[in-house]
Amino acid sequence: MRSAHSVDQVRAAEAELMARLPEGTLMRRAAAGLAVTCARLLTRRRGRVYGSRVVVLAGSGDNGGDALYAGAELARRGARVTAVLLAPGRAHGGGLAALRAAYGRVVVEQEVGLADFSCADLVLDGIVGIGGRGGLRPEAEPYARAARTGVVVAVDVPSGVDADTGEVAGAALRADVTVCFGTYKPGLLIDPGASYAGAVQLVGIGLELPPAGVVALQHADVAALLPVPGAESDKYRRGVVGVAAGSARYPGAALLAVAGALRGGAGAVRYVGTAAEEVVRRFPETLVTEGGPAGAGRVQAWVVGPGGGEGAGQALAEALAADVPVLVDADGLTELARLGPGALAGRTAPTLLTPHTGEAARLLAGAGSGGDGGTRSEQTRPPAAEELAAARLATARRLAAAYRATVLLKGSTTVVADPSGPVRVNPTGTAWLATAGSGDVLAGLAGSLLAAGLSAPDAAAVAACLHGLAARHTAGVPGAPVTASEVAAALPAVWNDVRAAAAPEPRSGRPGGTGA
Repeated sequence: MRSAHSVDQVRAAEAELMARLPEGTLMRRAAAGLAVTCARLLTRRRGRVYGSRVVVLAGSGDNGGDALYAGAELARRGARVTAVLLAPGRAHGGGLAALRAAYGRVVVEQEVGLADFSCADLVLDGIVGIGGRGGLRPEAEPYARAARTGVVVAVDVPSGVDADTGEVAGAALRADVTVCFGTYKPGLLIDPGASYAGAVQLVGIGLELPPAGVVALQHADVAALLPVPGAESDKYRRGVVGVAAGSARYPGAALLAVAGALRGGAGAVRYVGTAAEEVVRRFPETLVTEGGPAGAGRVQAWVVGPGGGEGAGQALAEALAADVPVLVDADGLTELARLGPGALAGRTAPTLLTPHTGEAARLLAGAGSGGDGGTRSEQTRPPAAEELAAARLATARRLAAAYRATVLLKGSTTVVADPSGPVRVNPTGTAWLATAGSGDVLAGLAGSLLAAGLSAPDAAAVAACLHGLAARHTAGVPGAPVTASEVAAALPAVWNDVRAAAAPEPRSGRPGGTGA
């Protein structure tokens, strides 16, 4: 699991550690790890460090100091290192002295710096550290636009990216590799910041940190959560997921939600809605029931809303009245936005909301309007979806707090927020998932995991991971268009892949032997 900590948490841990260490020890640890990564990249690129052209973009403060010390280490190994000082009067004194002692070159003229930047084999971005807010300052903006031939390595966070949120408020310098110190930063795991970070590598510097506020599950974490039937399991013990989806206008939503549900670990899928004939024809193993959720019989979780049309309101009301987990998607979210958070008041079973940013805007407006369904004032009009997409972490947290529910905010980085516990982010998605019906598959998959016994945050995070992997599996490399049906069909393969990747290495030797 990748754990990410806020800037305040990192600063507190650094202060506590620095109080126990000789002055400068922590910076030298960070710079040493940074230099090792840079040397490895140069060796891979040119075959050696000696003679490589390295540019250090050094801002003020400790981030620039890390970069200067790392540049000095590369210079001692024979690299031709030039430090471009973007704040000459505030450059880190110790780092600058170390670079000069290693015969590094120092320039302050930005025209010269830009020329060196464009032809360098490797650039160290030490302009702004984790405390930076807003985009790059005017003196640094040209580097974000300039052509380059070498690899850019960001020091702790790409300059211009908010380390806590991943927001990019202006110009930012896109990195190929980001070397972060002590812990991951939330902004490296969440778009749009994640798209600027490139490959992220962690260098340990000995920080003692509290529980993380943001985490990203790895294959081993997902594999540990996957429901696996036991020897005494039957279809009812494995869980039954109810799916209330589809309408005369959107019958395909029912088929896709059921397709996802059948591959999510529950023992049976019970469908209610207008597309019963189509569902049974395509998936004869599905149980179908006339009417709505109230008369459907026993289920362990409900999925409500995909393609539900005008009937989504009644289906939502009946599902929410049941004392089982409920996943609300698509038209169900539109109805919930009209009703406001009061519709979930008094529920003791978990509720999982799965909006995209447009639906998130409507839900937030519904929370602000008091849920009376009337005309909203100027102050409670839906926020722009683009604004919410740029602040994904804050958006998911706001929704979870407003509705007292788990929220899976769909997008380039899926964010899962709960009123309590860390936010979970999923990086496995692909732009090819922006296709009709993919959200219906995700809803059915996550609902099935709920019925199989996973908590709402676990079900959401596991479903998002598998869904993204299935799309990547189907699209292939370098990538081709996929359909939602193909994504659903690929789920068993990626389920197996995740479990296989997390399995322990086989022991050598004969079974039961010593391997000698």
